Amino acid sequence: MTRKVSGPEIERIVQLLGRLPGLGPRSARKAALALIKRRNDLLVPLAGALAEAVEKIVECPTCGNLDTVSPCSLCEDPRRDRSLIVVVEEIGDLWALERAGVVNGLYHVLGGHLSPLDGVGPDRLNISGLVQRAASGEVQEIVLALNATVEGQSTAHYLTEQLAPTGVVVTRLAQGVPVGGELDYLDEGTLAAAIKSRKRL
Repeated sequence: MTRKVSGPEIERIVQLLGRLPGLGPRSARKAALALIKRRNDLLVPLAGALAEAVEKIVECPTCGNLDTVSPCSLCEDPRRDRSLIVVVEEIGDLWALERAGVVNGLYHVLGGHLSPLDGVGPDRLNISGLVQRAASGEVQEIVLALNATVEGQSTAHYLTEQLAPTGVVVTRLAQGVPVGGELDYLDEGTLAAAIKSRKRL
């Protein structure tokens, strides 16, 4: 039987932190202890930031991004190319592309991928909004930046079928050898994708 070494308030912090991805019970306990030990410069500001986030953060009705304004800052940015929409599964994917600074177009967050075994069908994803945006007449290309998984591939196939009537060009991210990658260390699937996606020099 595990003995409790702290009060219910601390245990509650540990339990909540343990629900975050990548944090197990031990990591959650370490994080909670770090927050509590540095109460004034970590815990109090974090609590304030979280309370403010609960009040102000909203989901963009256009693309599905999270922001404190609606529509979001990306959708409202006049410098972005409105003829290009990059489709991602989750907001984390959008943030990754923005960190890389490689997209000057707009985004569309699906909110996941098709997974019949988990009960995730087209009605559970933001697909109808994407088709509406594609049919607006302003969009010329949609880039499917989906994960290279079985679910990502089937979602890409489904989206291609749904977007076909709009006449918009649908492309996908290239797959294969990563920059700086050595062939000897790559798996067979990555090598096969690289050979299939080869380009003329």
